[in-house]
Amino acid sequence: MRILLTNDDGIFARGIYALYQAFKDDYEVHVVAPESEQSAVGHAISLSCPLRVKEVYRNGTFYGYAVSGTPADSVKIAVNELLKSSPDMVISGINLGPNVGINVLYSGTVSAATEASILGIPALAVSLDSYEKPDFTPAATFAKKLVKKIMKTKLPAGVCLNVNVPALPLHEIKGVALTRQATVPLRDRFEKRVDPRMHVYYWEAGDGFLYPPDPDTDIYALSQGMISITPIHHDLTHYAALEEFKKMPSIYLPE
Repeated sequence: MRILLTNDDGIFARGIYALYQAFKDDYEVHVVAPESEQSAVGHAISLSCPLRVKEVYRNGTFYGYAVSGTPADSVKIAVNELLKSSPDMVISGINLGPNVGINVLYSGTVSAATEASILGIPALAVSLDSYEKPDFTPAATFAKKLVKKIMKTKLPAGVCLNVNVPALPLHEIKGVALTRQATVPLRDRFEKRVDPRMHVYYWEAGDGFLYPPDPDTDIYALSQGMISITPIHHDLTHYAALEEFKKMPSIYLPE
């Protein structure tokens, strides 16, 4: 079984190395990831500049390929150019910090998994609910168990899993919740600053969400110390609205 590891924190991040350590002895593991941090780039791809690929070695041994692009770029070039055959699974992460709610739309970690699903490859994005002194081992251990189940049951076409793990030892995690993505708006805030040359600039400093999430959502499950698993897909069509619009076609056509 061939597994492709990628992320948005960069190929030298501790999270992706934790996945590598967890999977390398039992699977054929390939690492293709951005050469530098690409957090919150969403599903961006590089069109106006070339992608440069460098071999990366750790402890004198070949580790993977660093790509001068986004997480989605990394998956695309891995599948189409760098790997001899398509991977059986793509795992993106382990991200430093959660990817829940509206953040899923901004996340490069999630977008890498989504890109894999677009290419017809089963995928999951794994994130840890921590930014300080993270221990990625519990998340990597759970990811390995989850992969075994996914390969037995198969994911629906075009679907990947967004997995968020509490920053707790495995024995303290309160369970696994199958959730929907919360749609609670973010609490945006910008800090206005002035640089040494007296130019004004702004720094995004928002934190949290505007109001509490519903109990069946990813945000809530994570806040309760549970692992959240959300099936997501790239079809953004709102089918109920589409059917309503079909009943009134003349309103939306030019005179």
